[in-house]
Amino acid sequence: MLNKLNCFFYCFFLFVSLLKLPENFVYVEDQIPSIIIDLRYCSENNFVGEIIDGYEAETVILTQQATKALKDVQEKLLKDSLSLKIFDAYRPQRAVNHFRRWARDINDTLMKEQFYPSIDKRDLFKLQYIATKSRHSSGSTIDVTVVDLKTNQELDMGTSYDYFGEESGVKYNNITDEQIANRKFLQTIMLANGFRNYPQEWWHFTLRGEPFRDQYFDFVIK
Repeated sequence: MLNKLNCFFYCFFLFVSLLKLPENFVYVEDQIPSIIIDLRYCSENNFVGEIIDGYEAETVILTQQATKALKDVQEKLLKDSLSLKIFDAYRPQRAVNHFRRWARDINDTLMKEQFYPSIDKRDLFKLQYIATKSRHSSGSTIDVTVVDLKTNQELDMGTSYDYFGEESGVKYNNITDEQIANRKFLQTIMLANGFRNYPQEWWHFTLRGEPFRDQYFDFVIK
């Protein structure tokens, strides 16, 4: 009986240790339970068309500093019956490597019609849609949109998440007035709460003064 009990506690503490995050990283849902999660790389609904290396659970990880700033955004949105939806946050380096391998296979165009209909896959590196390193791997970058909690619908931003093309640019204006206003709303509230944007992608934000700038982590999301 004692040996079985010892084995149980050993397995329990081993399990807990495997879940422990590096110092200064947190599970976002523990800090912001109201936030909506749609972690695309933990599914086949992404530009590759398969689950991406390093995404073993649909859980969101960020640095404590980025999470605190994100919580401020969420609290403001909730007052107007709105919520953030997270598509991606911390991204292991092995996931970035997965993207690079996929991008080099020019014959794999399974998801082209949905995510990059006007882009030649051979140009993804040149156009900086795929890179060797990602700010996401530093733990303070996030991809988000806004959901109307009254309708449970995302605000119309003019393109889907991860759409490769000029249409996704922050300043792109060949879209409806409503779509322009929705993008401006997201940009305004994120920038006002400590984030900076990425001009090519309306959904992409990085915490100003991020704690691990130019450091790229590779621990698995689980």
